[in-house]
Amino acid sequence: MLDVVRSIPCGHVATYGQIAEKVGTPNARLVGYALSGVNSRYDDVPWHRVINRLGKISVRPSDGMYLQKELLISEGIRFDSEGRVDLEKYGWCVRL
Repeated sequence: MLDVVRSIPCGHVATYGQIAEKVGTPNARLVGYALSGVNSRYDDVPWHRVINRLGKISVRPSDGMYLQKELLISEGIRFDSEGRVDLEKYGWCVRL
């Protein structure tokens, strides 16, 4: 799973569901659980590039949420007034 996340290019995002489908996991939440502690253990995993199917950050309001948004903005990803990322513009095309 982490190798799939590592393959998301800078300036793009993928959804939890896309990652789950790619690795054959039946539940997108399992991807979220797997990534929940990644930022502190693996600096080479771009955990911040994984968002929900609505184009929003799923982390509860916390420092992590703000960090994720800052990291995405630093890669050129823009959010609309509702806090969503345009998945058609920034979404990663996962080859299954």
